[in-house]
Amino acid sequence: KRETVATFLKKVAKEFGFRNNGFSVYVNRNRTGEITASQNKSLHLLKIKHGDMLFLFPSSPAGSSSENMDTSISQGLLRPLGVPPVVEDEIDQYLIKQDGKIYRNRDQQLTPICSVINVLSDRCLTWLSFVWCFWQPFDEDYLNHLEPPVKHMSFHAYIRKLTGGADKGKFVALENISCKIKSGCEGHPPWPEGICTKCQPSAITLNRQKYRHVDNIMFENHTLADRFLDFWRKTGNQHFGYLYGRYTEHKDIPLGIRAEVAAIYEPPQIGTQNSLELLEDPKAEVVDEIAAKLGLRKVGWIFTDLVSEDTRKGTVRYSRNKDTYFLSAEECITAGNFQNRHPNICRLSPDGHFGSKFVTVMATGGPDNQVHFEGYQVSNQCMALVRDECLLPCRDAPELGYAKESSSEQYVPDVFYKDIDKFGNEITQLARPLPVEYLIIDITTTFPKDPVYTFSISQNPFPIENRDVLGETQDFHSLATYLSQNTSSVFLDVISDFHLLLFLVTNEVMPLQDSISLLLEAVRTRNEELAQTWKKSEQWATIEQLCSKSPELPALAPKVCSGSEHWGPKQYPPPGPKTGAPPEGCGMKQRPSILALCGRDVALESLVLVRLD
Repeated sequence: KRETVATFLKKVAKEFGFRNNGFSVYVNRNRTGEITASQNKSLHLLKIKHGDMLFLFPSSPAGSSSENMDTSISQGLLRPLGVPPVVEDEIDQYLIKQDGKIYRNRDQQLTPICSVINVLSDRCLTWLSFVWCFWQPFDEDYLNHLEPPVKHMSFHAYIRKLTGGADKGKFVALENISCKIKSGCEGHPPWPEGICTKCQPSAITLNRQKYRHVDNIMFENHTLADRFLDFWRKTGNQHFGYLYGRYTEHKDIPLGIRAEVAAIYEPPQIGTQNSLELLEDPKAEVVDEIAAKLGLRKVGWIFTDLVSEDTRKGTVRYSRNKDTYFLSAEECITAGNFQNRHPNICRLSPDGHFGSKFVTVMATGGPDNQVHFEGYQVSNQCMALVRDECLLPCRDAPELGYAKESSSEQYVPDVFYKDIDKFGNEITQLARPLPVEYLIIDITTTFPKDPVYTFSISQNPFPIENRDVLGETQDFHSLATYLSQNTSSVFLDVISDFHLLLFLVTNEVMPLQDSISLLLEAVRTRNEELAQTWKKSEQWATIEQLCSKSPELPALAPKVCSGSEHWGPKQYPPPGPKTGAPPEGCGMKQRPSILALCGRDVALESLVLVRLD
């Protein structure tokens, strides 16, 4: 049957996700010989046969660049018909528009060559400029020569590598890994009675991820980390918090992304010297809403694994290193859970998301026996194993995970990793057990030379939420004390406290969730005039009345565990560069035998820190 031109163009529109009249098809690359829709003409009549090359150009408004057209094509190709295009994060939209190339001075010996070819052919000059005059952001030689060397290219550099071919990445699709049986296969009974190659998930071979979604973590100032560590200093118990901030450009790495931390929210939890248990937080959604109105978002989580070494010197034990482990399997599973809850919106994925920008920060002892902050993410492969409940921790070996075996309730694909045997040969091992170093991506964690303050810093700050165990409570008595001790004439400086703003919104006596938007906008834009306008409102007048009538109760003494009485409240240095990282090679040292496996799935609400003495 001879197909008409109109039918052919409808198929093209459906295949590429274009609307009617949203594109044109030409016989020649220079946009000559346009194929117009016709019900009467057939492709055979136009002498178009199977295997011929046609050229498709999307219709675009005047003035749009070819780069924008390439982007629209790739989005149209990857998004299913009828599904609106995804809206990526602002930092992603910004980096997509950047050149990304690292320019260098042209070698003097190359200058005459470039000059001669410039006369002969402009196209050759362009090619020579590509080879000699700049590096691409994914160039491994360039990344390895940085100081310190960069093991992981940025995610946007990885995208440039995928889309750098002749087709400009029009057919690139970032597929999310699935460990589950595909539904809808009717050729056999459901699992465990039957399975086939069509619905069976592929086996997974773990590889070290070559890119990372976040390239740097930066705390705005030392006070943020210092107040978080105060809980451990006063109790000796481990502590947990959510990091709120924003994603910005990290200029030290080509097309890099930095997670800037502006505040730490501490949810309800039970901490001991060796474990952390997260409790249900009824205020979680409200905290996210308030942070969003302040221009912030949840960018990660932080926890401590600290043991005092010498209370007189203020030193801590150095327990996490290349000879033990960097993150335990249970911590990797927890990080994977968090990353799955906060996916990275991506236009190149058919699912609309790929990976995650959610980071993990751990406060632990460094080689100098001082507190260091170490940043991590887990790989996309780890996220898939955690999401589909295929990964378990080992009870007696924190550095080892365990890929579940298939059961009548769940089919689990085989998981492998590559190792080096004692003869130096590369071998493939079944991931039972699995060294979690294959799942970890390390991220540099820093503090700026010039501190940044999204929120004001006071000598007498407002108490942090959920610290009742220390006798630090958030109530109108503590608010009255805070206001009396902070008598600045600039109201914006007094009110710009993240924990105070959360209290004003979430307190049970007079919550201001519906009437605080103006104040949040004033804090976000640093606008004193707006803050003064809100200060004159009835709500703030009522707050002042409640503060004036709050009972004059004596402050409760903080509870301090034995052995921590002499700990200096601010005796930790700025964290230095990362002292170690998961080994680059696949060699695996002799591991302790597995005595028992956890017979339960690890819940996100239960994070156990296992320490090797």
